[in-house]
Amino acid sequence: MTSETTQRLRKGARLAAFALAAALAAPLAQARASIESVTAFMQGGAEVLRIELTEPIAEVPAGFATQSPARIALDFPGVGNGTGRSVVELNQGNLRSANVVQTEERSRVVLNLKQPTSYSAQLQGRTVVVTLEPAAVSAGAVRQAAAGSATPAPTKFAESHNADVLPLRDLDFRRSADGAGRVIVDLSSNQVGVDLQQQGKGLIVEFLRSSLPEGLRRRLDVSDFGTPIQTVTATQQGDRVRLAIDPVGEWEHSAYQSDTQFVVEVRPKKVDMSKLSQGPHYTGEKLSLNFQNIDVRSLLQVIADFTNFNIVTSDTVTGALTLRLKDVPWDQALQIIMDAKGLGMRKSGTVLWIAPKDEIDERTQKDYEAAAAIQKLEPLRTEIFQLNYAKSSDIVARLTSNFSSAVGVSGAGGGAPGGRFLSERGSAMDEPRTNKIFVTDVPSRLEEVKKLLQTIDVPARQVMIEARIVEARDTFGRSLGVRLGGGDLRAQRGGDGGYAIGGGNRLAIGTDYGNATGSSGFGSAVNVGGTFLNLPASLSGAPDPGSFALSIFNAAANRFLTLELSAMEADGQGKIISSPRLITADQQSAEIKQGVQIPYKSSTGTGASATPKVEFKDAVLKLNVTPRIAPDGGILLELEVNKDSVGIMTNDGPAINTRYIKTQVLVENSGTVVIGGIFEMEETEQENKIPLLGDVPVVGNLFKNKTRESEKREMMVFITPKIITDYGPMR
Repeated sequence: MTSETTQRLRKGARLAAFALAAALAAPLAQARASIESVTAFMQGGAEVLRIELTEPIAEVPAGFATQSPARIALDFPGVGNGTGRSVVELNQGNLRSANVVQTEERSRVVLNLKQPTSYSAQLQGRTVVVTLEPAAVSAGAVRQAAAGSATPAPTKFAESHNADVLPLRDLDFRRSADGAGRVIVDLSSNQVGVDLQQQGKGLIVEFLRSSLPEGLRRRLDVSDFGTPIQTVTATQQGDRVRLAIDPVGEWEHSAYQSDTQFVVEVRPKKVDMSKLSQGPHYTGEKLSLNFQNIDVRSLLQVIADFTNFNIVTSDTVTGALTLRLKDVPWDQALQIIMDAKGLGMRKSGTVLWIAPKDEIDERTQKDYEAAAAIQKLEPLRTEIFQLNYAKSSDIVARLTSNFSSAVGVSGAGGGAPGGRFLSERGSAMDEPRTNKIFVTDVPSRLEEVKKLLQTIDVPARQVMIEARIVEARDTFGRSLGVRLGGGDLRAQRGGDGGYAIGGGNRLAIGTDYGNATGSSGFGSAVNVGGTFLNLPASLSGAPDPGSFALSIFNAAANRFLTLELSAMEADGQGKIISSPRLITADQQSAEIKQGVQIPYKSSTGTGASATPKVEFKDAVLKLNVTPRIAPDGGILLELEVNKDSVGIMTNDGPAINTRYIKTQVLVENSGTVVIGGIFEMEETEQENKIPLLGDVPVVGNLFKNKTRESEKREMMVFITPKIITDYGPMR
């Protein structure tokens, strides 16, 4: 056989093989089911959709519903699109249109609705019949529940597919981290039907064809958990288990089922108008899912189609899951799926990688180990940094010290395993003369050093602090007094002095003992200007009072009686304002003072070896302040204010009157605050009188004086800080 003949035979064999493959593929292509038509009509007040197929399918297509936009999606695995178009206009009741999209593995029929509603699907030969619940009925049920009706229309959470009455396994309550209450029911089968309805101000959950063991027939009081749920009561009613949940306040609920675990979650209602959807930390668009034993990978693909995220699923993700969700944010639905199957997630942009948690942890650990190994082999590079405001020695100390001792550096970048900002092979050196630092390290760590210097090598912001110390004084005083005097000049002019009292005795009156003896003719001359009763008006620190004098004497002018009335009233006000001010940098202490230094003597040593010396004590006005500027623009001040003055003199020297305030206060920029004050009030009433004579009614006023004084002193300290410079990063 020649080579040419051999080639012809090989070519004929190949053609025969191609023909055989085409012949085999043609029946397979013809055998693949496809969607022939999508039609809609009204039946019994409900919209009915008929999806005609060329071949019957094994089970009802899985689907899910979305609230906004209102849609229902049905998946037909292994089915093609034989309608010849991708959009079918329906315009029948709540139905707008239907989109038919074909991929290599399946076809999806998306129903575009006017209002969200629930649906049911069933197989009738080669036809899939989808029945939509009337939107008006759904809206009426919502209004009826909102009005507090005792019998609202129940919401079918899941149809019952179990043939026997099965007992519930467990009933539990838990509180989530966001303050929501979770009622967790462990079912015997994932085929148990569930009815969920809002009745009055509570929730009613009924588990169809189920029984409640005696140990679970109880009332749970969970009011101490701090959730909206107060009580949970489980009872048996025929072939149903009734669960009554009583919450308080404003609340919202969600329910989901993962295999045999059914969860009702009630959380406080938080309304934030800046968000399109409400919830503690789930903000995704809401959807409803109802799947029986669906493959987890297919379920994740449904989530990916709904969210437009790219989901990469690890080959180790396997298994099936029964899942029922109603009006649950998609990100919460994804978290429920991952928690049920022990999966984890890593996100990069719009790509989600989902794998078992152990696999993700192992991959993360390997990435870190690889990065550490590369850093040990990476070549070193030296870079010079010119500092503008920070000291080079301080920066080097912070770069090479542990984070616990490097104030202000621990929060930046990532530290090396040894606790330094630089890597294990990195080093830094400063040059104080030019204020430069030389850093040797791997390039990635040099970039972190550069970012660090851009943050901390900036001019410190300046703060001007002005203090006003106001001292006010208000005084008032009133005093009434009297002087009474007398004299007798008859003895000095040749007559008899005094007054006869019998037995040759006479009584002489004078201002004092000497004057009295002079009036009787014995002793020195009489002082007619003196007084024998001296109680004049007087006030502390006030000049002489005003007075009125009256003298009575006889025709010969040798006997006198004098009366002097004095009165005084003083009203004074005074004010002293001290206003120290200073400027300092952020977090830098500053002090200003003005006053006198008072000398006093002291000695060192004891006995004969004691050496006298002179020391000085301050009596000054002093302001000591340390400002700290907060990120929101407020200023935290640590203040010490002294207002000293020289007081009374003592045997050891002058005393010092001290007024002192030490405090910490937060003030807004350019705001004024009163940090302290002292108020003193002193009232004095005094009466001086001659015993017995001063107690005689009316006439006794001539033998006493009265003084009333009142003094008020007040000191207040005002502080006004102001940021005068605010520089950003200068590098």
